[in-house]
Amino acid sequence: MEFLFAPFEVSFVLRALIAGVLAAVLCGCIGTWVVLRGLAFFGDAMSHGMLPGVAIAALLGGHLMVGAAASALVMAAGITWVSRESKLSQDVGIGLLFVGMLAVGVVIVSHSQSFAVDLTGFLFGDVLGVRSQDLIVLAGAACLGVLACTLLHRPFLALAFDERKAATLGMRPGWTHIAMLMLTALAVVASFQVVGTLLVFGLLIGPPATACLLFDRVGVIMAAASVIGASACFVGLLVSWYAQTSAGATIALLTVLIFFVVLVARRVRSALRYFYHNENRYQ
Repeated sequence: MEFLFAPFEVSFVLRALIAGVLAAVLCGCIGTWVVLRGLAFFGDAMSHGMLPGVAIAALLGGHLMVGAAASALVMAAGITWVSRESKLSQDVGIGLLFVGMLAVGVVIVSHSQSFAVDLTGFLFGDVLGVRSQDLIVLAGAACLGVLACTLLHRPFLALAFDERKAATLGMRPGWTHIAMLMLTALAVVASFQVVGTLLVFGLLIGPPATACLLFDRVGVIMAAASVIGASACFVGLLVSWYAQTSAGATIALLTVLIFFVVLVARRVRSALRYFYHNENRYQ
């Protein structure tokens, strides 16, 4: 059993595990609402739309997370404004801002060849490079995310399942939707340094989607998603340590693999139950 814990005796691997668990809790809680509300495309667009802010922050010598947060706020506000002003579906606003923000980021990066290494870290993450101060920020974001999901549980639940009913109950679905977008931005911004913007989508969508296959109650789904995400971080770091693979990519890949394993297992179980039921029926 020593091989299971030997890698975590190294300080930077242990910090990576702590960061991964914190990100899993944050993304598990907020990702549950992303999945139930059907905001997966928004989460993906948000993870790419942070590139301009991160690029500008890197070029100016600022903190990358501050730049990412600024881009995320612009993206969320822009999507909301486009949807209201154009009267088109939210997907249109998300698509336009997604392409626009990503293009701006690429234009900025293309003028700085020295930014290539940082761009790789931005896209694919550097979980093994997490610092102690990053853990403090991530822990604060996780606490804020869990608290917000707890306080806004009823409005989020009403909005996720029946927006008109939420309006009838006086829960202000418009403001609730904005709050949900802000929390999604929080999860993406706080977690991108752990697994990168292209891979944060795995933690945000994979574990909650898997938990939705297994459970019905929202609170249980959040808890299960957090556990699944944390387990993927633990196993992913182990695999990357011994197989010499990218830690962030390995973690994200595991979140997707777990979903498909559970999905196939459910299908096999249903087929076996159907076969067993028919066999007993004709005996």
